[in-house]
Formats: sequence, C-alpha cells, structure tokens
Amino acid sequence: MKRFEALDAFRGMTIFLMIIVNTPGDWSLTFSPLLHAQWHGFTPTDLVFPSFLFAVGNALFFVNRKWADKPFGAYFVKILRRTLILFILGYLMYWIPFYRWAEDGSLIPIHISETRILGVLQRIALCYFAASLMVRFLSERSLLIWSAVLLLGYWILLYAFGDYTLEGNAALKLDLLIMGEKHLYMGEGVPFDPEGLLSTLPSIVNVIGGYLFGAFLVRGEINYEKITRTMLMGMALLVGAYFWDFLLPVNKKLWTSSYVLLTVGLDLMIMAAIIYTTDLSSRKVNYRFFLIFGMNPLFIYLLSEYLAIFMHFIRVGDGMSLYHSTYLALFSWMGPYIGSLAFALAFTMVCWAVGWWLWKKNIYIKV
Repeated sequence: MKRFEALDAFRGMTIFLMIIVNTPGDWSLTFSPLLHAQWHGFTPTDLVFPSFLFAVGNALFFVNRKWADKPFGAYFVKILRRTLILFILGYLMYWIPFYRWAEDGSLIPIHISETRILGVLQRIALCYFAASLMVRFLSERSLLIWSAVLLLGYWILLYAFGDYTLEGNAALKLDLLIMGEKHLYMGEGVPFDPEGLLSTLPSIVNVIGGYLFGAFLVRGEINYEKITRTMLMGMALLVGAYFWDFLLPVNKKLWTSSYVLLTVGLDLMIMAAIIYTTDLSSRKVNYRFFLIFGMNPLFIYLLSEYLAIFMHFIRVGDGMSLYHSTYLALFSWMGPYIGSLAFALAFTMVCWAVGWWLWKKNIYIKV
C-alpha cells in the first residue's frame, strides 16, 4: 500500500502546484518561479504538467496489470472511451460558457469555428491512448527503444522543417496546416499551441517514463539500493538533458526532447525522495494533505478549471469579473505578489476542501 501512497502523494503534489500556477490573483503580479519560461529555459512551473503525465504512466502500469489477461478488443474499447471522455472534457473547457463579453457589455456567442481544439486534457488523452497501446504490445526494452525513436525523431522533424523560434517552428506549421490559426491558443500573442499535434510525440515519453518506473518499483522490495538506482537514473537523464540543451534547447512550449529528459530525470529524483520518506526514513513524512489531491486528481483539476472559468465570466459591480473582484476585496491589501499568491493558495484550498469531503465519504470519481 505504501507504494501506492507514494505515487498518490506525487500525483497530489502535481495537482496542488498545477492549481496554484493556474490561478494567481493577478498574472502581472506573480512570482517568476510560478510562471512558465518565456521561451527557451526552465522554471519550477515547467515541471508541473510533465510530472502529471509521468503520474499517468505510473497509474497506467497498475491498471494494465489488471487488464493483462483481457482480450484486446475489451482493452481497446476501455482506453478509447477514456481517451474520448478526457478529450471532450478538455475541448469543452475552452469553449464553456459558450459566450464572451464584448467591450460594450453585451454577450457574444463563441462560434465553434473559433474554439481551441487542443489543450492540457487533450494532450493527456492523446498521450494516454498512445502509451496504452504501446505498453500492451511492447516489452520494457522495446518501450525504451521507441522512446528514443520518438525523441530523436521529433528533434529531426524540428530541425528539418523549421527552427526553434516561436514563429518558425515545425510544430506550429503543422498545427496551422491541419487546424488553422483560429483553433490555436493565442496566449503567446500569435497563434501557437503549446499542446500542439507534433509536440505530443515527445510528451508520450513522459508517460512511458512513468510506466517504466512503476514497473521498476513493484519488482522486489523497496530498499536503499532501489532508491539509489532511481536517483542515479535521474541524474543520468539530467546530465543528458544538460548536454542536449546545447543543440536542442530545453523548451516547455515546444516540449523539446531535452526538456523530456530533464523533466523525467527530476521526477525520478522527486519520487526517490518521496519513497525514502514514506518507506525507509526513521522519521516518516505524512503526505495526507497531498493524498487528498491524489485520490481524485482529474476531477479536482477539472473543478479548479471550471470554477475559475465561471468566476472570470460572472460580472459584478462595474463590469468587473467575480474572480478579479474577489482578489481585490480579500487579498490585494497584502500587497503585490504576496496577495496574488495568497489568492491562488486560497483558491487551491477550496478545491482541496472538496477533495477532502470526497475522501471522507470514500468517493473516488474516475474521469
């Protein structure tokens, strides 16, 4: 059970950080470690999403063991159903509430031709689908080989069909060709989706990394040798990422292959620390706070996103959003940056409270 507890704690940490970085009181007053790197480079925030994909891979290993003797048809229907549910929920998340506010205060319907197709949940869905098929048919050794093929192949595609700039990269060119600019994310100031089609390829490796770690974890007892091997593998990947960065910069928004090595390496180091403190340390750490998030991770993430969406949409007073009004009324007095962070922490604790209630009622919502 402790193995599962460590993985749930890790998953809960990613959800906790994901909500905090997504809900500052004021984006212009956010501490820099809680922002993504502007382009090349790395911040702690850039570890959150790949860590969740790593956790998806952990869970996939245990689920796959239960379905190992099932016929492929039943297995395929199961993963396809979950993939579609995740993808549709993610797609609706960027469309709901189906209207936006115009400058004159009127509501304008958002046409389906202007909706963003890809996003966070959509990437999780696609990576889950691809990884599920791979682990069904491939040995662990073959998974390592295909992971290398995906990372090297993606590097070759980026190099052959573009450059590593925001406007000229191959990932953007493919998304524009297939989906058009109106279906892409506009947060960079230009049409560009950080969860685009081509950059999904290397992100599959984050899931495979989590799967292989889950397989390694259950073989034999948890001991100092296993912790040491985990840390050494993490260090090896970090060294590989460091040297690869000279040729292919670490870049979360392009999800470069060097970025994959870096994030999987860090996840292994973090997992080693969590497992040590839950299984081997004489003074064990209680991770119950994070376990609350880890028991219903996707549901709590969806709750946080939809709550933020409707708080931004609802207008109070002089046309101000409920989200911004709440921040100004309750947290801005704390001063810049601190108040913005306090709002994010309070928002996160509201989501945690819902998770705590579900945990007390022994309710686990599978998405």
